Amino acid sequence: MARKKTIRWHWDASPAENARRVLPKLAGEYFATVRALLERNPAPAEMHELRLASKRFRYILELFRPCYAAGLVERIDALKHVQNLLGECNDAVASMARIESVLPRAGRERVRQFLEERAAGKADEFRRYWNEDFDAAGREQWWRDYLKRYARAPVRAR
Repeated sequence: MARKKTIRWHWDASPAENARRVLPKLAGEYFATVRALLERNPAPAEMHELRLASKRFRYILELFRPCYAAGLVERIDALKHVQNLLGECNDAVASMARIESVLPRAGRERVRQFLEERAAGKADEFRRYWNEDFDAAGREQWWRDYLKRYARAPVRAR
């Protein structure tokens, strides 16, 4: 994955103006990052990078939540689903590394096979969701257009 870029905040602009300027670019970078990694057809153990990229993007969006309406919540929920699928894949991969020291030799292979199948299944489920829903035709533009057009000044609590 490319090195992390610093987000340039324009201090003379409002949070909504900064959101409209920065978030569509970050969405494009996120889609490009995931697509590039998926093109390499990664093994489940190599997909943790996608989970981290998804978390970073989601947490940035969460910061700007007060600037957007329910459409951002819908997008954040989609990212949560991506994170959950990738998290379950990573949990199975990480568990494989831990069974060596805690299971008797006789039980390891069966558990390892179960975990490998679970990781592969979750990786496949993620790929299906990504290709058929999250990154279906026009979805990146749907993200970018929303982030560019609908940021507004946050409502202040009374």
